[in-house]
Amino acid sequence: MVISRRNLLKMGVAAGAALSDFSILRAQSVPDGARAVRMVLGNLSVFDPVFSTDEGAYSHALAIYDTLFGTDSKFAPHPQMVGKWGVSDNKKTYTFELRDGLRWHDGTSVTAADCVASIRRWGQVDPGGQLLLSRANDISKKDDKTFKITLKEPLGVLLTVFDTGPFIMREKDANLPTTEQVTANIGSGPFKFNHALAKPGASFTYDRNEHYAPRNEAPDRLAGGKIVKVDRVIWQNISDQQTAVGALQAGEVDFLSTPPVDLFALIQNDPNLELQVLDKTGQDMLVRMNCLQKPFDNVKARQAMLHLVDQEAMLRAAFGDPKYFRTVTSMFGNETLVSNDENTGWFRKGGNAVKAQQLFKEAGYAGEKVVILQPTDWAEASNASQLLAATLRKIGVNAELAPSDWGGVVARRAKKDAVENGGWSVFITTIPEAFRGGVMGDNTLLMNGNKGWFGWPQNEEYEALRVKWADVETLEQRKALARKMQRIWWDYVPEVLVGQQVVPIARRKSLTGLIGVPACFPFWNMQKA
Repeated sequence: MVISRRNLLKMGVAAGAALSDFSILRAQSVPDGARAVRMVLGNLSVFDPVFSTDEGAYSHALAIYDTLFGTDSKFAPHPQMVGKWGVSDNKKTYTFELRDGLRWHDGTSVTAADCVASIRRWGQVDPGGQLLLSRANDISKKDDKTFKITLKEPLGVLLTVFDTGPFIMREKDANLPTTEQVTANIGSGPFKFNHALAKPGASFTYDRNEHYAPRNEAPDRLAGGKIVKVDRVIWQNISDQQTAVGALQAGEVDFLSTPPVDLFALIQNDPNLELQVLDKTGQDMLVRMNCLQKPFDNVKARQAMLHLVDQEAMLRAAFGDPKYFRTVTSMFGNETLVSNDENTGWFRKGGNAVKAQQLFKEAGYAGEKVVILQPTDWAEASNASQLLAATLRKIGVNAELAPSDWGGVVARRAKKDAVENGGWSVFITTIPEAFRGGVMGDNTLLMNGNKGWFGWPQNEEYEALRVKWADVETLEQRKALARKMQRIWWDYVPEVLVGQQVVPIARRKSLTGLIGVPACFPFWNMQKA
């Protein structure tokens, strides 16, 4: 008998025993008396937050690495690894001294040389880091605990740039090229990666770093003390979401990052479970296109997608209940300070299939295969991908789904090859809306070609405007700049927006103290009764 989600809702299954044999979950070793938390966070396939911007890589990095600064709930930067810092009178030289007690998980001390190497590696790929490197005359260590950054000209957003990184790695790891993934998994953060218990594809284990010295301040988003209140966190990969919900009900796991929308009612009716919105700013779902390969190397084909997508239909397919989503037309999202309506005349309720078909014709579309990467372990994106494929086929586009788990999508989207050689045409993802208002820290807002984010759009006029963002001083100036950027953005069309969504996580009520951070799930501060 196949148990569908709808039947599960009707039956009100409490234990979930019919869905899966949870013996695999129980087999995970937990020392006697240890406070262990099991979290279903998807398939962790990339461990290096420089090598990939995948949300899983960032959650992993937050656990084992530490950062120079961390931003609070109002997005103000505060020292984290840094103990003292200062800036020269001419605003061109910044000096940073590390706080006492910072040690790598292998027992050696964290040094300024580690920080310099980490900044240089991160700066090659992160948009804020790229800006920093372009403005820096020198980044060097002064002594074992102190390093300095000397600028060609003042950069008032320097500390804000550190909001997006870098995660500080050992010098020998940070000296690896950005195209080579760091897999040593040795950091200085609040958790240690347990190599002996690593089970790729199934689970990864993180143990409390007993030598970690948190800051004295109260935790606030990524700022303040990273106080660990559990002994072990087990990152569980359960690809089937019904099975994951059953495991949550049965007490075999404590946390589910992406509960399926059509099982929300079941979760809410369970006295031991709770839905909770951690990311209150929500995320923007978008369709990303490969601008290097046919047919989307032609701007007309990209513009066709802009007119084709029916946001409300896609959002219903992905998230079901309208209370969890709304349409969006600004590249900066609905609620950021620089959201605007410039060049948004393309938006039309229901989409415009006739216009899209005409634009594909003008692009010279000749039946080339359009490969849509479909993450089968992420129901919302999977549903949206299927609807997009069906919509494309209706107007004569040769759309083909390429199903895999999210880890497979992450690996394949990095390929710039033609689809015949394992490349891709389209994938769907989500971006925290809070990031979009910051501009300098959002990789998805780059248009610098091969150096940029997946899809690799390129427009020099736009990039010149984006770089100016670091130098404007008032909100009104940034709003004016945002309008100019958005006009170019929607003429070029590097992506198509699906809409904004605010969706909760699911947890057992015995798990409390979760820190709300866009796109990531910190392990510190949470506790289990």
